[in-house]
Amino acid sequence: MADVEVDDAFLRTPTLPTRRLRLRPVVAGDADAIYDLLSDAHVLRYWDEPPWTDRTSATRFVERSDALARSGSGVRLVVERRQDGRFLGWLSLAGWNPDFRSASLGFVYTEESWGRGHATEAARALLEWGFATWDLNRVQAEADTRNVACGRVLEKLGFVREGTLREDCVVNGVVSDSWVYGLLRRDVEASSSIAKSSQ
Repeated sequence: MADVEVDDAFLRTPTLPTRRLRLRPVVAGDADAIYDLLSDAHVLRYWDEPPWTDRTSATRFVERSDALARSGSGVRLVVERRQDGRFLGWLSLAGWNPDFRSASLGFVYTEESWGRGHATEAARALLEWGFATWDLNRVQAEADTRNVACGRVLEKLGFVREGTLREDCVVNGVVSDSWVYGLLRRDVEASSSIAKSSQ
């Protein structure tokens, strides 16, 4: 199990250290790095909204991250490299439904971090925390069907591809399909994909 430090200023939002990474609450000082990430057309080519063109979007992102935590409906975390604090991206567990014991996983990473296992390492730590802290039964994730790398990350984490949402997104006039993935508590308990320590 990863050590969990809860930051009281952000209520339910944890700080999660892994072997190479540190996951922590989004703060105002992250705005420039978040803007650079979410204004990169190449990074967002499979995302469900166009790249940002207005820097105030980053300020609103920080505010929404705080509101998400304070409402108790989810957490959004910055992912940084432990050795030097370099910003690598962000991930979230959102849409927490305590009645259904469900939530949704999402993430975006800088191109320099691709192919290094950072997305898998960070998501494993957050999922481990979510299943333990929120008593989750199901986590859902969606990926553009062209985003094979994202699908591979989800499958490494134990997610099962459950179906395809046909033409569910239209971004800048481009129509795309999405895969739907699910990870169940019984899947987690039957395998070591999340239970294995991320330390």
